[in-house]
Amino acid sequence: MTSLPDPAGTDDAYLRAKEQAENFPVALRILPRRHRQHLLAVYDVARVIDDLGDRGHGDRRPALRAFDEDIDALFGGGTPRHPVLRRLRPTMLACDLSAKPFHDLVAANLLDQDKAAYGTFDDLVGYCRLSADPVGRIVLRVFGVAGERLEELSDRVCTALQIVEHCQDVAEDRHNGRIYLPLADLDRFGVRPTDLDAPRASPAVRRLVEFEAERAGSLLDEGLPLLRELRGWARLAVTGYVAGGRATLYALRRADWDVLARTPRPTKRDVLAQAVAATLGSGVMSR
Repeated sequence: MTSLPDPAGTDDAYLRAKEQAENFPVALRILPRRHRQHLLAVYDVARVIDDLGDRGHGDRRPALRAFDEDIDALFGGGTPRHPVLRRLRPTMLACDLSAKPFHDLVAANLLDQDKAAYGTFDDLVGYCRLSADPVGRIVLRVFGVAGERLEELSDRVCTALQIVEHCQDVAEDRHNGRIYLPLADLDRFGVRPTDLDAPRASPAVRRLVEFEAERAGSLLDEGLPLLRELRGWARLAVTGYVAGGRATLYALRRADWDVLARTPRPTKRDVLAQAVAATLGSGVMSR
């Protein structure tokens, strides 16, 4: 595996390498340059926030709070210290972004410093409101889309995508000392936290992952009407996000829900097929 440049948070080569490693949808060259630039500016800020929360040494809260203050400097008309926030300024002005979604992303990472697991599915959804939903709302604004109903549909999509990622990354999260599958559901399926350390998923763990993935699929279906409400480049971009989540769900199923032996990943062909299916209105849960 190719090593990434030093994650200093200011290194553009590192940020671009992370973007490519994650196959981030904004890398789609079909989008006009102005949209790609805005989405990349947003991605860089979100990436730095996550790195401050995940990759820093010692107590990471002071760095996160300092970045939170820097967000206020940007949106208050001042000059932020961090380069990614200075690069966000043109996007903030052109797309009329607000500070709240960015503050929410910082709040999610602060929560990660104190909370390693979530008791119930509702608790996990509450976390996703901070860690995932703000990104969708920012993306809508980048494309000039606003409206309470559209934001609510976007929230369902983003929460679903976050839960899909949690299902996909069980082993990695466990290695980092976190469990993003509800503890109540672990109990329901007879799974102990230490079962997530095994080299392969037990039948109980597979049933647990399938259960959470099905929940995510239902949420994703609930958000599908968003695509019908969008037009042009906005619809294309959001369809890409949805298709990636749907294709990952199918990759999980093909792996028989074993997320410990390896991380199931969709192929580009899967993503394209799911983009077509989502555009036609076929629900992922209607297989």
